[in-house]
Amino acid sequence: MAAAPALLVVVVALTDLITPDWLHVSPVLAAVPVLAAVLLPWWATAVLALAVLVITGLLQWDAGGWGHPDTNVALGSLFVVGVTSLAACSLRQRRERQLHRIRSVAETAQCALMHPLPQRIGSLALSGVYLPAESEARIGGDFYEAVRTPYGTRMVIGDVRGKGLEAVGASAALLGAFRDLAYREPSLTRVAEQLDERARRHIAALDSDPDTDSPGGRGTGALFTERFATALLVEFPPGEAVARLVHCGHPEPYAVHAGEVRAYEPDQPGAPLGLGDLLAARPVAQTVPFGPGDRLVLYTDGFIEARDRRGRFHDLAAHVHAHAGRPLDAMVAALRRDLLRHVRRDLDDDAALVALERLP
Repeated sequence: MAAAPALLVVVVALTDLITPDWLHVSPVLAAVPVLAAVLLPWWATAVLALAVLVITGLLQWDAGGWGHPDTNVALGSLFVVGVTSLAACSLRQRRERQLHRIRSVAETAQCALMHPLPQRIGSLALSGVYLPAESEARIGGDFYEAVRTPYGTRMVIGDVRGKGLEAVGASAALLGAFRDLAYREPSLTRVAEQLDERARRHIAALDSDPDTDSPGGRGTGALFTERFATALLVEFPPGEAVARLVHCGHPEPYAVHAGEVRAYEPDQPGAPLGLGDLLAARPVAQTVPFGPGDRLVLYTDGFIEARDRRGRFHDLAAHVHAHAGRPLDAMVAALRRDLLRHVRRDLDDDAALVALERLP
């Protein structure tokens, strides 16, 4: 693409030379500085704008039109187009520098918000993928975290109702609360209850804040776009070949054992975070087997509610079964690839997935 303006100069000049004198295609050269302003730096745009003026003048001289009013108008128009293109190129480069600085700050903040998953915690291997609906973002309404605690490795994966920048604040609040509670609370169900209480406090604060976009406010800073979040908490107790699950309105995880895939549906589904007082459904821990070689696939609804152009949902369970024999990182990469292929790289919702494997 960077060579397109120079190539256009060559093609137009040669075409003008080989066509009859009554047919002039040199006015097409006016597109060269405009195209250069979009693709090339300022100095290259200036060189091409000057080259267009010189080549047009030579072509007009070769055709015997030098000094005619039409030639003067064409050269004057090319000069104006060149100057305008230089101004546009300068503005574009300034905006690109500003965007680069903003992205650097945003990436630093997002890395501090949602830490990269470690490849291994004790006897657990981990691999995750995050696909925000807004391609320029690194995080949206989905979140996950894994921490080593005195009670074993604990993990959370969740989905704030909403997407993009409006949901980042809610993700930050819940992740910060989980990191604190996972170390302090011996009971995983107690961690879920405290997360629900934190979510309800945030919602209550929004209702009383006139600068938020809630029923009681007028602004645009709402943390919980639809006033709740789903979450799945997982605990791997030390020295035990089990996993404890606490469902908070979140999709059930998939377990991979000996090549077979099954869903761990909750015995008693819990309420989404922020709705515990309304639904009166207390979180309940579910203990499932998780021995050496077993895998657990956690995900958000972006991986199962994504539709293709025909309206068909993405069948995550079938894809997990198809890639279950691959190494953990390769399996996660294949699941990411399958999702993007299914939606033609056009996600409507954030999507996150984490796979864990118990090592020998």
